[in-house]
Amino acid sequence: MALLVVCALLCLCCWVSFYFTLCYVNGSRSYEWNCRLVTLVHGILAVCITAYIGYVDGPWPFTYPGTPNTPLQISAMMLSLGYFIFDMAWCVYFRTEGPVMLAHHTMSILGILLTLWLGESGIESCAVLFGSEITNPLLQTRWFLKQTGRYGTRLGDVVDVVFVLLFVLMRIFVGGTMLYCELISPRPRFFIKCGGVAMYALSWVFMVDIVRFARRKRKSWQKQQRDYQDSVAVNGHDGKKD
Repeated sequence: MALLVVCALLCLCCWVSFYFTLCYVNGSRSYEWNCRLVTLVHGILAVCITAYIGYVDGPWPFTYPGTPNTPLQISAMMLSLGYFIFDMAWCVYFRTEGPVMLAHHTMSILGILLTLWLGESGIESCAVLFGSEITNPLLQTRWFLKQTGRYGTRLGDVVDVVFVLLFVLMRIFVGGTMLYCELISPRPRFFIKCGGVAMYALSWVFMVDIVRFARRKRKSWQKQQRDYQDSVAVNGHDGKKD
């Protein structure tokens, strides 16, 4: 266990060092810009590693929940544990996130710590990491597009649509299937199952915000379409008048 603590602290130091390096190299950018770069890198790394674990290294999380942790699973969880601790501290210090996101980070940290302490259910934790982080690069891309004045373009619309569809698919449908397999299996511990229920419930809290965002986006598109049609009608009328 002492070795796990040392590895977790080492991962935390790596993320903190990476952040401060970005702040030094990217001095003209804001602290949030550099923090989101760290978040983007973590999201990409976490998705790639956990995808390899789930689809190649195994075991299949829907069939074999509650199995002993493998070295690769432990490495992936350590990587994310260090990041979540860093980002949690950053968000609390700069007060940039609300209670829902802080609750998500807290549950992620506690869930990884519990999985490492028990020495099992690492495959479920990696599956949850994959499902929760796969939309993260899109979320950060959306923020960067806003900061650079490119969000109102076709690329911004594509990012929003893909983000919403991927969130619903992975967090709600695939996540719900994963939770069902977790609950009916006799292997996972009771506390692991409770953690799975809590994370899935939090996904539905996020889903409420996603639905509200999708409605606002649809209304915005409809307004743009009406403005375009009115503009075409006016221009066409003026052309005939000439």
